[in-house]
Amino acid sequence: MKSLKVGMLGCGTVGSQIARLLVANKADLTSRAGAQIELVKVAVRDAKVKRDGVPDTLITTDANSIVNDPSIDLIIEVIGGISPAKELILTALKNGKSVVTANKALLAKDGAELYEAASKANVDLYYEAAVAGAIPILRPLRESLVGDQVVRIMGIVNGTTNYILTKMDESGTAFADALKQAQDLGFAEADPTADVEGFDAADKAAILAGLAFHSRVTDKDVYREGISKITATDVKVAKAMEMVIKLLAITELTAAGEISVRVHPALISRNHPLASVRESYNAVFVEAKSAGQMMFYGRGAGGEPTASAVLGDLVAIARHKISGGIGPKESDYASLKIAPIGQTKTKYLIRLNVADKPGVLESVAHVFAAHSVSIQTVRQTGAGDKAELIVMTHSSTESALSATVKDLSKLPAVTDVASVLRVEGAM
Repeated sequence: MKSLKVGMLGCGTVGSQIARLLVANKADLTSRAGAQIELVKVAVRDAKVKRDGVPDTLITTDANSIVNDPSIDLIIEVIGGISPAKELILTALKNGKSVVTANKALLAKDGAELYEAASKANVDLYYEAAVAGAIPILRPLRESLVGDQVVRIMGIVNGTTNYILTKMDESGTAFADALKQAQDLGFAEADPTADVEGFDAADKAAILAGLAFHSRVTDKDVYREGISKITATDVKVAKAMEMVIKLLAITELTAAGEISVRVHPALISRNHPLASVRESYNAVFVEAKSAGQMMFYGRGAGGEPTASAVLGDLVAIARHKISGGIGPKESDYASLKIAPIGQTKTKYLIRLNVADKPGVLESVAHVFAAHSVSIQTVRQTGAGDKAELIVMTHSSTESALSATVKDLSKLPAVTDVASVLRVEGAM
């Protein structure tokens, strides 16, 4: 039986689990791949750190020695970040080595360059672990749904923010307190910016959009808002309306045939399947013309879930090596344009603090009418000489809704615009 030698770049939380599973499941992986898969070298920053299940004889601090080793067939990259991961992957591809990576940031930023290098060398570039951990979503988009037409994807793809919003919803916890809980449990980093401000989800949204719509989409194409401004009051109002707030990664085809791709907090009905996704779990809801609605759900992060996805890719590539073929290449034939966020159609829920006096509702309604934004519902609560208006709009363009909010804030009777949230996923 043929033996395939594997070199790994990085050996942190994910890498150590990959190494452990490669050893523990060696016999099964061999049977499934049709070849003996042997981990022969692992590049790390600090060789002095002991790594359970990884023999010291495999450890090196010279990553270039792995990607330039002619005896190594396959490369696993779990370093993360842009540099030196990008340079190492490009070198590996140019040297005829297929690559498995979990590097969402790199793929979202420079994926086109990597795809071109893989195509030129006629080798595989697989990256299932880059989006939603163990959840198989990228390969279904690349393969299972390639005969269909995806029209919309809406997903919870960041476990940290979903944990925070779950705690806020279930316990009435303030954002800062829920974030502290997530940090204490290891769900959030000491610097949570990439998660709570939506950068991580935006990278994943770019990857999903590119695969779904056969076009090149980068992180710069993604409109992004985080959850740091979500308040306990926002959550309370959502509950009263039988809705829940989630940080959603959304990509869809517009009526003009362009790609709308965005990440932002949004209200969804508690009847929607995504509403039941709790704590650090991820889920991706896909709508296709023929297949209809599908949801992919599971553990979206962590060492073992990510390792599972990486090893799945590794076995797939090993099979290609044995059979003499490669998997699907980049599909970017459509070259669709990115829709400006202002042209995206959505619904708003707007909370206004206003003076409780005659004519206020009329003046508010006049602003909506001036921008051709239709009001779906209005709720008013009063206390003394003050009142709160909760306005749900019908679908309109983002630019019209934003202009409406701007003009509402200028009304003399409006004390302040307390919050603005988009509404998505009607069921």
